[in-house]
Amino acid sequence: MSGSDSDSDDYRVAEAVLADDDPMRAFIPKSFGKTTKEANVAAQIEQTRRPVDKPAPQKRKKAASDSEDSDSDDSESDDEDSSETFPISHEMVLKTHERAVTSIALDPAGSRMLTGSLDGTVNFHDFAAMTPTTLRAFKTVDPWETKKSASSDSHPIQHLEFSRHSGSVFLCVTAHPQAKIMSRDGGVVTEFVKGDMYLRDMHNTKGHVGEVTTGTWHPTDQNLCVTAGSDSTLRIWDINNKRSQKDVIVFKSKAAGSAGRTRMTAVAWGVSSQGNSPVLVSAALDGSLVMYGGNGPFTRPAAEIRDAHRPDTWTGGIDISADGRMVVTRGGDGLIKLWDTRKFKQPLVKTEHPSTSDRYPMTNIKYSPDSRFIITGSASGHLHILNPANLRPEHVTPITPGIPLIAVDWHPKLQQILTGSANAEAHVLYNPTLSNRGALEVMSRAPKKRHIDDDPSLTMDQSQLGISGDAIIVPGAQQQKHHRGGGRGGGGGVSASGRTSRDPYRPQVQQITPFMRSQPDEKHIEQNIPLSRMLHEDPREALLKYADVAKKDPVFTGAWARTQPVTQYAEVSDGEEGGEGEGRESKRVKR
Repeated sequence: MSGSDSDSDDYRVAEAVLADDDPMRAFIPKSFGKTTKEANVAAQIEQTRRPVDKPAPQKRKKAASDSEDSDSDDSESDDEDSSETFPISHEMVLKTHERAVTSIALDPAGSRMLTGSLDGTVNFHDFAAMTPTTLRAFKTVDPWETKKSASSDSHPIQHLEFSRHSGSVFLCVTAHPQAKIMSRDGGVVTEFVKGDMYLRDMHNTKGHVGEVTTGTWHPTDQNLCVTAGSDSTLRIWDINNKRSQKDVIVFKSKAAGSAGRTRMTAVAWGVSSQGNSPVLVSAALDGSLVMYGGNGPFTRPAAEIRDAHRPDTWTGGIDISADGRMVVTRGGDGLIKLWDTRKFKQPLVKTEHPSTSDRYPMTNIKYSPDSRFIITGSASGHLHILNPANLRPEHVTPITPGIPLIAVDWHPKLQQILTGSANAEAHVLYNPTLSNRGALEVMSRAPKKRHIDDDPSLTMDQSQLGISGDAIIVPGAQQQKHHRGGGRGGGGGVSASGRTSRDPYRPQVQQITPFMRSQPDEKHIEQNIPLSRMLHEDPREALLKYADVAKKDPVFTGAWARTQPVTQYAEVSDGEEGGEGEGRESKRVKR
């Protein structure tokens, strides 16, 4: 025994020797027991860092090597300073649409983001539910989809904007005469009425008679919003009254051949420079720029500028500064102009900027929350951050190179810039030191473990295999689940949807046709509808039952029972009857 023990001690198991850089080391456990995965937040955020574009070196005739080195160092330091000044150093990309993203909005708290597209859908994104590996929308809503089964027309999304005072509702403007107020969960709260298109005077209409182009909210009243339409009107609505607008502003164009009408292309509603009443500024297709007092009356504009931009070009971008003194417009003539509301006659500054309103009329321009900068997109896919004093670019960074940048927004609480591009992408730009929550919070979470059920396009419909919750049929229960396809053949029963199931144990359920749903049974009619039994009676027999009673005890004619006149007929003799005939014949002979 001692020898065998000594022999066993001499045997040793040979272990595989792997190099340090061998990929198989990733599959070999380093320890036993349950291990916890902790996210490397710094690495995840670093992966979203945007590449810094160095400007192209400029050739100079007389430049020493030392001066070139100093210039390159200065340019790099300027890029680093600009990336630290603006929240543009990192980005999060969302690809949730099929066509161009035309509008983007965030609620005041910065927790929910909306994106609208030319595909006619609104996507809902919740920053609290997203992780670095699940960057997708949790809900997609078509504002004009009535029922999933019924065929309905979808209209491109023109503008989305949350209420400035609460994130419970938002304004949804589509290429349709009726704008909608929707809840943050996608339900329709108010659908404004459509006007009568046959009325010539727009003051008498209760709603827009043409397509609504854009809209915005009142700066102080959370119940008021304004919409601009192609019927040459601005309409102020109370979201609690959908029957008619609160006020209607009819703009009369002075352009030749317009018959006094034009299309209102953009509108902005902000506080005035005095702070006592808001100011309402709108742009028209004839190139006019008009300003009204925000609280009315709206019979005459406070100021009007003709040919503010080139006529017949779409001025889609307009915004008012935080103090209400400055108005910036981006026209379809390739110019950005700055206006003073106190001297609303000539632009203070103007600069050239390529326009994309011919392809995307909803291209906008925005002030930063503190009005220190102005942001807008370009046809080349670059984000331009402009100085509001001279409209010179403070920083230009590419977002989607070669693809137009349509919608931009700068959230005040999150300190993050949101952009929407023509390639159906939405970008959220942020800086880890300047920004709060939002995309920074999403990238700070641990990535979710991928599962096949996370992608709805890869899941399998198990109802075709008979493995579904509808296998148990409860009598009287409504089956609300819609099957994509039913089984064919077999001896199974018929489900409530009218399709044959492969499950042989499924009981037979009576098929409910649309006629049966619209026609209640006879018992229900007798119990719930008064006098329903009279439908099966003869009305003549039913009235004759009360003939004797009415004669003996008249209820309605009792007051005239004694004074009722006696019916008298004239008694005509035989001679009179003959004479009458002879008289007629004699008259005929005389004629």
